[in-house]
Amino acid sequence: MTAVIARRMLAGGSLALCACKKGRADAGADEKKEHPTVSATTVVVTAQAFTETLGSIGTVVARAGHSATLSAPAPGRVGQVFVTSGQSVRAGQPLVELDQAPFQAALQSANAALAVAERANERQQRLAQEGIVPRKDAEQAAAEMAKARADQVAARRIEQLSILKSPINGVVTRMSATLGASVDPSQSIVEISDPTALDILLSVTPTDAARVRPGAKVALTAGQSASGESLGVGTVADVAGTVDSTTRSVAVRVRAPTTRRPLRIGETVFGAIAVATHASAIVIPLQALVPEGDEFKVFVVDANGTAHEQDVKVGAKSATTAEIVDGLKGGERIVAYGAYGIEDSAKVVPPKDTGKVDSSKAKP
Repeated sequence: MTAVIARRMLAGGSLALCACKKGRADAGADEKKEHPTVSATTVVVTAQAFTETLGSIGTVVARAGHSATLSAPAPGRVGQVFVTSGQSVRAGQPLVELDQAPFQAALQSANAALAVAERANERQQRLAQEGIVPRKDAEQAAAEMAKARADQVAARRIEQLSILKSPINGVVTRMSATLGASVDPSQSIVEISDPTALDILLSVTPTDAARVRPGAKVALTAGQSASGESLGVGTVADVAGTVDSTTRSVAVRVRAPTTRRPLRIGETVFGAIAVATHASAIVIPLQALVPEGDEFKVFVVDANGTAHEQDVKVGAKSATTAEIVDGLKGGERIVAYGAYGIEDSAKVVPPKDTGKVDSSKAKP
């Protein structure tokens, strides 16, 4: 009996010991769950100069005065086409020739009419001087001769313009002439632009346009975002004074005399327009911001490497950074990259491949 009781007591003690160990293991698991360890890059928040920018998408266009649109001087048919779209041309080079027969016939008719009018005027002037005809007949003959001369000049000019020639050195950006097709003065046949004189036409809202000033610097990148190929820096030449009736936007014309590669007419370009500069602002990387509804928060890392949520108020933004107007004072270490998915009180360790980032080297 005594042996049985001893065995039961031993079994009970073993169960209790197991239960205690299980309890400690569960507690450890809960603690590990409550305070996970995450790998993230941190930076120290510092006050620095911040340039507020306004992003806008635009298109490369020909500069005013450096492009030309040609059409037929009179109704006719296309006789010859000498160039194609995209081809470089020089000033005075023939582009399209219309059928010459109608224009030459009109010029010959005008020459003949002028010759008749000149002879009639000479006769009437002589008769009027001799008193044979009234003076008004001589004046009428002079008027008819002047009209015939004007008609002859117009016919000669139309005959000259029936061969469309490039007025500038440039590139053919549009060619709509088809051999044998009928054309008239109301339709454009050829467009030429000077590829060395191009502007970038950005579109902004009327509200944003009020903040843009001529002379402001514009960081240009290819495509529709700031992450595209860097093209260089341009300058705002002017801001349109009207709103486009179709897009409801305001055009901002940017000049870029030097770019890292030649621009192409019609190319899409993204421009970050500098609208304001703050000499001393609390600036953090955009990736450090964690959206929370309509607000934002960041994770501040204490001396023990524990992350704590901190609500912040965001002011202006650039393509890579954001200005914090409330919530941070400077000197705090925050999670800069990898903030998404971090929970409050999580342990933060630097990534093995990159280590910690020196915020003094971070550029706004």
